[in-house]
Amino acid sequence: MFDEFRMKIAKNTIVSLRYKLTDAQNNVIEEPDSPMVYLHGGYDGTFPKIENLLDGQDIGYETTIQLEPSEAFGEYDPELLKIEPRIRFPEPLEVGMQFEGVPESEEEGAQAANLASELEDDDEEPLIYTVTDVADNQVVLDGNHPLAGMALRFWVQVEDIREATSDEIENGHAEGTQSFTFGMPNDDLEDSDDEEDDLDALLDGSSTPKPRTLH
Repeated sequence: MFDEFRMKIAKNTIVSLRYKLTDAQNNVIEEPDSPMVYLHGGYDGTFPKIENLLDGQDIGYETTIQLEPSEAFGEYDPELLKIEPRIRFPEPLEVGMQFEGVPESEEEGAQAANLASELEDDDEEPLIYTVTDVADNQVVLDGNHPLAGMALRFWVQVEDIREATSDEIENGHAEGTQSFTFGMPNDDLEDSDDEEDDLDALLDGSSTPKPRTLH
């Protein structure tokens, strides 16, 4: 009888979820001390396969689920690997730093500017590049997500469930949180206008990349 009155995970509930992320060989990638809190119900707070598995479950439920690359961060795209002159980047420059956009060559400038305009019209987020190697005169950048091409395993345990507030539903995420980022930048919304301007400048070759803060 008591179970009938326990809140279950459903659309527009806020879920506190403890998780451990490993690769397909069970090597730990991430195991945070604090739970991940997200708005359930198709708001991109987590991966659809995880949401589908958790739908209708209650506090204490735990399971392990494997996501193939297509269900997580996509297949690895070698075309997103770039080599750029080091002089166009700020110092200090280290492997692991991430940048929003990269400068294009003069030949690519016009096409890149058109692409930036199309992305703005489509309201898509700009690409984030990670520095993977730094040489004397060149920088290797990878526009793929660090976990692209990987099959991932999640151990998850439901810690808490509550009703979402009207503001949380309107905003599309739990108060004070965003979504899964896994080492990717997640800047405050108030910076979004400046970031669009930075991207346009980078794509037309008129500026050097601006480093992004990791969270």
